[in-house]
Amino acid sequence: MTDEKFDPILFSMAQQMPNGVPDLFDVLFSFLARKTDFYSGAGIDEARSLLLKYFEKHGKEAIEKAAEKKRKKEEEERKLAAKRAAQKAKEEEEFKVQTSSESKIEEISDAEAAEFEKKHGEQHVVSNSEESTEPKKSEEEKPAGEEDEEDKNKIPPNSGNGADFENYQWTQTLQEVEVRIPFKVGFPLKSRDVEVSVEKSHIRVTLKGHPPVIDGASFAQIKPESSAWVLEDKKVVVISFEKVEKMMYDQRQKELGLPTSEEKKKQDILKKFMEQHPEMDFSQAKFS
Repeated sequence: MTDEKFDPILFSMAQQMPNGVPDLFDVLFSFLARKTDFYSGAGIDEARSLLLKYFEKHGKEAIEKAAEKKRKKEEEERKLAAKRAAQKAKEEEEFKVQTSSESKIEEISDAEAAEFEKKHGEQHVVSNSEESTEPKKSEEEKPAGEEDEEDKNKIPPNSGNGADFENYQWTQTLQEVEVRIPFKVGFPLKSRDVEVSVEKSHIRVTLKGHPPVIDGASFAQIKPESSAWVLEDKKVVVISFEKVEKMMYDQRQKELGLPTSEEKKKQDILKKFMEQHPEMDFSQAKFS
C-alpha cells in the first residue's frame, strides 16, 4: 500500500485544523465511530490493540528517521561552520599579506609638506575659478524624470549587499550567498514538507503541494556541491552556497556605485593601518 498517495488529502485536512494533530485524530475517530463498525465489530479491546499495533509500527520508523535527519543536519551545520571558519581565516590571512605588501607609507619632510600644501592650494583656486567661469551641467538640465525613470525599477539593496523580496531575501559576502525563505503556515514545518533543489544555474524551493516560492535561474553560476540548507525555527528555510566567482558581488557593487571587492579590501587595509597607528600624521604622507 502506497501511503504517500493520500498525503495531499491528509495534508489539506491538517491545514484546516486549528489545533493540528489532536483535531485530526478527533475527526478520524469520529468518522470511524459514525461510519464504520471499528469499535463495535470486533470489540473495543481489539480496536485498541489494532490502533496500538500501527502506532508502534510507524512510531518506530518515525523515531529512526528523525534520528537520522538530526544526525545529517548536525553534520551539515558542522561542515557549514567549518567552511565559514576556513573562509574567514583565509580572508584574514589575505588581509595580513596585503597589509604588509600593498600599504606602504612614505614619510615626507616639512619642506615637502609645505610644497605639497602650496601646490594643492593653487590647484584648488584654479579649479574654483574654472567652475565659476564655465557653465556647469546640473541635474536640473536632465530631461524631467530621467533619473527617476532609471531608478524606478531597481530594488534597493539590503544591509547584506543583497535584496529583500516579497517571499524571500538574499545576502552575500565575497564568496558566499545566503537565501532565507520564511513560510507563513499554521503548523511547524518539517524537513520532509519542503523540497529544495540547488543546481549550477538554477534554484527551486517549494512547500509540497504548493506552487514554488523560488523557481528560476540564478544570477551567476554557483557550486551545487557546496550548498547546504537547514530549517530554522521550524518555519524558515536557510540555503547557503559558494559562488563560482566574485562577479555577482562586484557587479552589484558597481550598480550601486560602491567599491568592488578589491577596492573595498584596499580601503579596509588602509583604514585598519591608520587606526593601528594613531601616533602618525597621515595628512603629510604619500600612499603608493
